[in-house]
Amino acid sequence: MADGSKNTARKPLIPRATAPRSVPSRATRTHPHLIFNRELSWLDFNWRVLWQAIDGRFPLLERVRFLAITASNLDEFFRKRVGGLQRQDDAGIDVLSPEGLRPDEQLRLIRQAVLPLQDRLCETWNHVLKPMLATEADIHIRNYADLTPKEQKYLDHYFTTHIFPILTPLAVDPGHPFPFISNLSLSLAVILRHPEERSEHFARLKVPTATFRFVPLQGSKTFVPVEQVIVNNLDELFRGMEVVSAYPFRITRNADILRDEEEAEDLLAMISEELRLRRFSRVVRLEVDADMPEHLRQILMRELDIDKDDLYESKALLDLTDLFEIANIGLREHSFKPWEPVVPHRLAMEADGKELRSIFDVIRDGDLLVHHPYESFNASTLRLMEEAAVDPDVLAIKQTLYRTSDRSPVMAALIRAAENGKQVAVLVEVKARFDEQNNIEWGQKLEKAGVHVTYGLVGLKTHTKVTLVVRQEEEGLRTYCHIGTGNYNPKTARLYTDLGLFTCDRAVGTDVVNLFHYLTGYAPAQEYQKLLVAPRFMRDTFLKAIDREIANQKKHGNGRIIAQMNALDDLVTIHALYKASQAGVQIDLIVRGHCRLRPGLPRYSENIRVISILGRFLEHSRIYSFNNNGKPRIYFGSADWQRRNLEDRVEVIAEVEDAALKHRLMRTLELALEDERLAWDLHADGRYVQRMPSTEKKERGYHNVLMKRALKRSLDA
Repeated sequence: MADGSKNTARKPLIPRATAPRSVPSRATRTHPHLIFNRELSWLDFNWRVLWQAIDGRFPLLERVRFLAITASNLDEFFRKRVGGLQRQDDAGIDVLSPEGLRPDEQLRLIRQAVLPLQDRLCETWNHVLKPMLATEADIHIRNYADLTPKEQKYLDHYFTTHIFPILTPLAVDPGHPFPFISNLSLSLAVILRHPEERSEHFARLKVPTATFRFVPLQGSKTFVPVEQVIVNNLDELFRGMEVVSAYPFRITRNADILRDEEEAEDLLAMISEELRLRRFSRVVRLEVDADMPEHLRQILMRELDIDKDDLYESKALLDLTDLFEIANIGLREHSFKPWEPVVPHRLAMEADGKELRSIFDVIRDGDLLVHHPYESFNASTLRLMEEAAVDPDVLAIKQTLYRTSDRSPVMAALIRAAENGKQVAVLVEVKARFDEQNNIEWGQKLEKAGVHVTYGLVGLKTHTKVTLVVRQEEEGLRTYCHIGTGNYNPKTARLYTDLGLFTCDRAVGTDVVNLFHYLTGYAPAQEYQKLLVAPRFMRDTFLKAIDREIANQKKHGNGRIIAQMNALDDLVTIHALYKASQAGVQIDLIVRGHCRLRPGLPRYSENIRVISILGRFLEHSRIYSFNNNGKPRIYFGSADWQRRNLEDRVEVIAEVEDAALKHRLMRTLELALEDERLAWDLHADGRYVQRMPSTEKKERGYHNVLMKRALKRSLDA
């Protein structure tokens, strides 16, 4: 077993947001200083994302994409995390976080950490990626002022024909109150002067970016930001006035709305009202151009009711999330080598040499494990839904829906199944953050097709990813189940690493039937034979597994835990892991995002190692391995070791029992620990240090290795 730490030349590469305090010599395992702050740990994660944009080993357009992802992540961080802390601070709530910080203290630390991150973000775009696009890819992002008169004339005409008709300038004066500004919208603050009265006036103009942000010059890969085209044609909008100045700004609104589900008679109506309120919620961040004068900043701060700590100035284009447009230009030589997910061999086998075997025949031959995006979502998960929709022997289909795509073929299959007379039931989680409206619309479409739709449970999010198909066969009714770590979304299935298990195990089928009875009916005391279901059973089962490794370590010296997840912040589990480390249990954690556990601390966590893997694909799988005295028990499912997953959500974790599938999952974990290209080691002081490949072979990295292994499996079978 590789420990993931040897043969690597390592050096610190990025600043850290996390600044943990020293641990007193006689502190217990629950001492606050043994815990990293969640918000700062998340910002450390975003530093690692940004580093992918800085790292010259990635293709140029992919680096631009990572820059846009970093900016998008910051938007979500302010909406969810900063918004929630500000709401607490406004309410005078002084409850300390687990590491002992008040909301106002956390907000101060967040600002201190965001400022250098934002500066590096701007610097990377201005001085690294933007020049490289011009010299290496012939993609030019230019300023209007630097164009030739002919080019400016072309853009002026473009403004008249394509932009001018959709603009709505809004004056601000005693007769016109300051207008409502929508979340994450780009605006221009315009100062005007009356030529005769010499009086100054303020106007706000929303920049239309929904369709595009960068205006292309005819016949070239040269682009100009749309706001610059508008600024240089403002006299057409404000005829009879002198345009003194115009500067872009952007606001972020709080998305952390307090909901009282116990008082809500109609959960769907409550979520719809929350979406309406979110549009008008408090501004938590104002971004302004670095050149915006102070008096204009003061106007915006006053009208938006914020203080200087909520203002962030940008030395680059505002809203760098729009760089997805540039990243999607699609020059092959500057993008990742295309990857087409392979079809698992068993799903490609023919029956009688003429046609594919039924997916139900395949599953009856034994459990099937798929790993996206290395293996095809369409040829496995989607195929199950599409075959079930038209199979005359299928009587019922049930599914949980957390997030899906706009034109979802999964939803189309469910609608087709209902139209074919099958009983179809779907739990649509309308509390899925930022997907509420999309899910409400899907729920309504499903209902119109005759699908039985349930809109989540009061007080709990249904985050589990489960599908149940009930089929009439010669022996009677048989259940076919899919249990996954990812959403039923064909688009993200090509970008996120996720696992899916297909099984017709009768005990698992009974558990899934009972789970849907719990989700759609009234069965709060439901029991399960094999599945771990949160919030009732999951954490206790994991804690018992950790205790078992402690006992095995004391008796046999072979306590061992390997776990992969998106984030780790559940304090109960962290304290249990500290206890296991103190007993000598060897623990490796693969945590992509934030991690509140401090590894490598003498006397507490010296036997715990934490790595984070970032690269071409977003690590989304959750796998938990316990050595169990040489008879490993391996679990996977939808839940991280986060408090919200273990207490506030309906989650499902399944144990993998097939020996070959267990071996495959174990090898996947080992390859992650061995990685020297995409892995970052977390140190006890909060620093993440990127590993440096020791050989050319190691330079390939974890994701490339798994692509190669998937291709080899499909060719060797």
